[in-house]
Amino acid sequence: MVLVTNPLPPPTIATLLELDTEDVFPLLSSIHSLLTLQEDIDHPVRSFHKSFPDFIVDPVRCTNRRFYISPPDHHSQLLIGCLDLMNRTLEKNTCKLPDAVANSDVSDSKERTKRYIGPALQYSCRSWHMHLIDMQTTAPHALAITTTLHQFLEKKFLFWLEVLSILGTVRDAVDALQVAMDRLEVCQV
Repeated sequence: MVLVTNPLPPPTIATLLELDTEDVFPLLSSIHSLLTLQEDIDHPVRSFHKSFPDFIVDPVRCTNRRFYISPPDHHSQLLIGCLDLMNRTLEKNTCKLPDAVANSDVSDSKERTKRYIGPALQYSCRSWHMHLIDMQTTAPHALAITTTLHQFLEKKFLFWLEVLSILGTVRDAVDALQVAMDRLEVCQV
């Protein structure tokens, strides 16, 4: 919750981390004095004050290892969640659009997006590369991440571009691919 690129609701957090939705809200509720939680579980969770994320990711300030969040480790975990979700769910014509139609010509595109590209998949498609930037290249999961990233780029690349097109964020692909090229080059050295 502290390291996501934009606030997410509990069900989306659960999907990214492959947890049960029913387990996430009680965990977040246990620290409700630090978070802004709504009755509606589809409402994004935010930290109550900016100092909380700053504190919990700083090993000098947060000396209790039980509470400390290591950004590189947790970015790795979020990246794996994003890549795994995209590898499992992206497919040709994800939104079941009619053949040879421009996105702007689809009258029910918002409904299709909501139905076929849920919040976790939207987040994953738009933000996976941000977690790749902030993970350590020497992380224990680095080889698994590289393998999963290669699988994604080889088998799901066009479907990912299709989803970004539907979301109107194709420009994100340029940034993501630059990050992936830089990261893969570092991993091969």
